[in-house]
Amino acid sequence: MTGVTAETEDLVAGIEALGEKLAAAKESITQRFIGQARVVDLTLAALLCGGHGLLIGLPGLGKTRLVETLSTVMGLASARIQFTPDLMPADILGSEVLETAQDGSRSFRFLQGPVFTQLLMADEINRASPRTQSALLQAMQEKAVTVAGQPHALTPPFHVLATQNPIEQEGTYPLPEAQLDRFLVQIDVHNPDRDTEREILLATTGVGEAESTQVFDPASLIAAQTLLRRMPVGDSVVETILDLVRACRPEDPAASPLVRDSVIWGPGPRAAQALMMTVRAQALLENRLVPNADDVARMAVPVLVHRMQLSFAARARGEGLAPLIQRIAAQVTRVEAAA
Repeated sequence: MTGVTAETEDLVAGIEALGEKLAAAKESITQRFIGQARVVDLTLAALLCGGHGLLIGLPGLGKTRLVETLSTVMGLASARIQFTPDLMPADILGSEVLETAQDGSRSFRFLQGPVFTQLLMADEINRASPRTQSALLQAMQEKAVTVAGQPHALTPPFHVLATQNPIEQEGTYPLPEAQLDRFLVQIDVHNPDRDTEREILLATTGVGEAESTQVFDPASLIAAQTLLRRMPVGDSVVETILDLVRACRPEDPAASPLVRDSVIWGPGPRAAQALMMTVRAQALLENRLVPNADDVARMAVPVLVHRMQLSFAARARGEGLAPLIQRIAAQVTRVEAAA
C-alpha cells in the first residue's frame, strides 16, 4: 500500500512540475507569437503527445514564426522545407552518393536530408506532388526512413508541423486520407481580433522585438511525453471518447441520421487514440491532474475534422464539418453527464 501511495505521490508531483514548466513555455512563446492562445495550446499538445500538427491558415498569420519560436522554447533542432511541385523525395530524405577513397576503392555514403531533425516545418505541404508527400509517411509514423533499401532511424524526438494555405488551391495536391490521419491534430489559425492585432503591430514594427527563452530540451520533452502516458483517465472519459468517435462514423449504429446523411467516411481507431492522448495534454496545459468530458469536447474538432469527409450533398447545403463535430460532441458529453 505504501509503495502504491509513493508511486501516486511521485506521479502527482511530476504532473504538477510539468504543468509549471508548460506555463513557463507558453509565456515564452507568447512573447513572440502574440495572441492565438488556442493555437499555442494545440501545438504544444501535439508535441507533448509525440505527434504531428497540421497548421491551416492564411499567409502572414505567423505560422512560420510559431514553429521557429517553438524550436527555441522546446530546445529542438529544427529544419524547414518549402514544398514546391518540383521537390523530390531525395530532397527531403537524403540520398546516397558514390565516393572514391584514396586507394581507389568506391563506396556509397548516405547524405542525410532535412528530415533528420527534431522539429520539421513542412511549409505548404500540399504544393508538392503525391510522390514527394508520401516520402514523409514512413518518417511520421515509424520515425524512420528507407533509402535505397536501407532503413535509417530518426533521432527522437521527431515532430512535423506542416502548413497549408486554405485559399490558394490552384496547382496543389490535396493530402491523401492516409497522410492526413498521421497528423494528431489540425490547427486552424485565424485572423487576430482588433486588440491583438494592435498589440502585434506595436510589437513587431519597432527597433527590437521580444525574444523567447529555452524552457525544455529534447530529454525533458521525451520525459514529459512519457509522463503524459502515465496520467490516469477515468472510465467515463474513455466511454465519452468511444461514444464520440463511433457517433461520427456513418456506418455505425450509434450514428445519428444527420451523420449518415452528411458524412461519407468517419474517423478510425487512430482518432480515438489521438483523443485519449490530447485530453491528457489539455488537462496538463490547464494545470489539472486528470482530464474530463469537457476536454473531450474541446479536442473533438482539432482531432476529428481532418479525419472525416462531408458528402457532396452536405457541401452543397453549405454544411461544415467543424459545426457538425461540435454538435455531436455536445450531444455525447451531455448524455454522459446525465448518465
